[in-house]
Amino acid sequence: MGRIAGRNGRIYLALTSGGTAEPVAYQASWSINFATNKIDVTAFGDTNKSYVAGLPDASGQFAGFYDDSSVQTYTAATDGIARKFYLYLNTTSNTQYFFGTILPDMTIDSSVDGATTVSASWAAATAITKVG
Repeated sequence: MGRIAGRNGRIYLALTSGGTAEPVAYQASWSINFATNKIDVTAFGDTNKSYVAGLPDASGQFAGFYDDSSVQTYTAATDGIARKFYLYLNTTSNTQYFFGTILPDMTIDSSVDGATTVSASWAAATAITKVG
């Protein structure tokens, strides 16, 4: 597979900690960030700062339009319980996706001249794995 458009992406999130991850309705974007902790090991006499790699981390965001018939993201953000999630790059092929459990936070934005939107930022609660 070569380059792809994001239009066929999808976010899945479980409503409960032991539940099955279901599609989150009306989402329009997502991002995922992988970073490794850098530990400063600079010593006397070094000519520049030196680091060693610590633990890896995963975090991200997703955003879209508020759906008043779903409590999926709200419940996940307010109960403090990690839940399953999946980020699909392309649901027409399902060959590449990320999965794990996350702890999300949620923001709702509304204005008189725009649609009400919802966004979530999340941090990994377990290892986030790439398939494909």
